[in-house]
Amino acid sequence: MSQLQVLRAKDYPCMPWKNGGGSTEEITRDGGAGLDGFGWRLSIADINESGGFSSFTGYQRIITVLEGEGMRLQVDGQPTRPLLPFDAFAFRGESQVSCTLLGTSIRDFNLIYSPERYQARLQWLDGTQRVFSSSSTLLLFAVSSLVEVTVAGQGEHRLGRYDCLHLEGNDSLQTLNLQGHCCLIELSPR
Repeated sequence: MSQLQVLRAKDYPCMPWKNGGGSTEEITRDGGAGLDGFGWRLSIADINESGGFSSFTGYQRIITVLEGEGMRLQVDGQPTRPLLPFDAFAFRGESQVSCTLLGTSIRDFNLIYSPERYQARLQWLDGTQRVFSSSSTLLLFAVSSLVEVTVAGQGEHRLGRYDCLHLEGNDSLQTLNLQGHCCLIELSPR
């Protein structure tokens, strides 16, 4: 039986970065303690100056700028395209990564997951949408100040900015009716 939770941004715990260079608001994860042992993790980070990223060996990362002008990454010595707001970019967790801010500080959104344990899909949506998913874990992260989502059999939910709807244990094809700007993440065990 699936379980649905609405996670509020005001309740996200703050955790230090592995490299000590800043802090992250952890939205949710599937398990583990501290910065180890999880299969997937969702978080928000504030980057106030250019610098290096923490290493997450054995994981895949997908990062998206939420606020600010953007950044350019250097991944294993190769420069990326400029990453502007809502332009998702994936890289290996063990890569040597540093960022150069394109302006002042930014806020970013991160999905870190183990590709050995999970298949993941991340997509940014805006406006009115109907989506279908049979993934075992569904995460809906709100960007606009109001996101309305109706999950078949689970009712209607209102999310504020940076709130997250977490549906776990899905074992059927789910229908989600969405209104607003949000990110849908689908995770399924391998």
